[in-house]
Amino acid sequence: MNPDTAELAVADPAHELAASFTQPHRDGRPATSSAGWWARMRADPARMSAMRDSARALWSSRLLVWVAGSGTVLLLGHGPTRKALDPPGLTRGLGWLGDMLVAPAARWDASWFLVIAHYGYRPDLGPFTSSRAAFFPAYPLGLRAVAWLGAPPVLAGVVLSIGSLAFALYGIHRLTTLELSHLSLPARKRLPARAAGSEVARLAVLLTAFAPMAFFLSAVYSESLYLALSVGLFWCARQGRFAAVGALGALAGATRSAGVVLLLPAVILYLYGPREDRSPDFPFARGLAPRYRLRRDFSWLALVPVGLGLYMAYFALSGGDALLPLRAQEVWGRHFSGPYVAVWDGVKAGFDGARQLLGMGPRHVLDPGAGSPSILAGHNLLLLGFLIAALPAVAGVLRVLPLAYGAYVLAALALPLSTPVSSQPLMSLARFLVVLFPLSIWLASWLVARPRARLPVLAASAALLTLFVAEFATWHWVA
Repeated sequence: MNPDTAELAVADPAHELAASFTQPHRDGRPATSSAGWWARMRADPARMSAMRDSARALWSSRLLVWVAGSGTVLLLGHGPTRKALDPPGLTRGLGWLGDMLVAPAARWDASWFLVIAHYGYRPDLGPFTSSRAAFFPAYPLGLRAVAWLGAPPVLAGVVLSIGSLAFALYGIHRLTTLELSHLSLPARKRLPARAAGSEVARLAVLLTAFAPMAFFLSAVYSESLYLALSVGLFWCARQGRFAAVGALGALAGATRSAGVVLLLPAVILYLYGPREDRSPDFPFARGLAPRYRLRRDFSWLALVPVGLGLYMAYFALSGGDALLPLRAQEVWGRHFSGPYVAVWDGVKAGFDGARQLLGMGPRHVLDPGAGSPSILAGHNLLLLGFLIAALPAVAGVLRVLPLAYGAYVLAALALPLSTPVSSQPLMSLARFLVVLFPLSIWLASWLVARPRARLPVLAASAALLTLFVAEFATWHWVA
């Protein structure tokens, strides 16, 4: 994607994650300082383990991303399509060294977020700026807030994304440890439950940080912010903090369209658990009968759709179309074709792409108007590979983790898999998968029982991450 159509119209003359820091000292005085918070952190082995493992995964994975991305640009240059895809120069202008260093972070959709952060949505300019509505406002607002402190816009986006990723990794570690009691861990691991939980959590953050598409989590994209908000929502729901669940859900809904589906796991956790805040009201309930009765705090869940609602109201009050945020993807050819129709379309496109690359099919099997037929064939084959890899992970989440996690994954995947692009039915699927953290939790639990597979899986993932960030940094379309 690129913001060309927008630029034509530019006229410019949680508990731990969401709880309060206020806790009493032993002498009864309130501890509101960072020193008090740090003392409580150090006194909790689980928190310190999460902090240590997530910090290691964060710095090591981001080092790989920046060495691979910036190193590729240093050796090969920015690529021939740089000016065509970024005509206003929003991702450059930081000097030779600065332009090279931001290469792994500021490409493609980053231009859209930078445009919106600087110029706004400008619905008054009609079709020239309508494409901007596809990019929800929470991330550009956060970017603008960080830039207001004095950071250049691109650097502000990187800071926001890496900060969000840090919180997300910490939260994934804590959630994985929490859910271990609900996992069916094979006896042959010969690990006590506590040690097994720590190892699964460590692997979960590594798999997230080194995922093939994890470079998006530190790019000027909304992925890391959405990941942090969704992880925080699950954590708060597990702790019974439903006011925080509503707030985090509203922010997630203002971050991307998939945010509204977080209402489903929030409701499931409220009614069926598991929950840490209280025991079930109906512990022997069967089938669809709720295990927890409705209380007044259930009303907080009504906040989850508010983020999307306010965004739509903004366009309506500005004289535009309230449904524009939901229709804007039509600019890129996305259209509703039926529930999960893109799965079958993606399988066909992948096999047609393989035949074309092997010289066994006609050159016009794919739509040449969407790009080079051979490149498009390769993309469709690659996306089919991600789909095939995701299927056992989805099945594993449904089998191993509590129901809310599986329901969330299925609902989140329903959006891209029901609105395919004709020439590339599974477009961006690989990027959508990277924020579905239950997949990483399941894969980590699977690897704990298979020690010999851990290093090959992590090495292969890191190798793909290196390849994809190198392509991304040189303005090649990845996902």
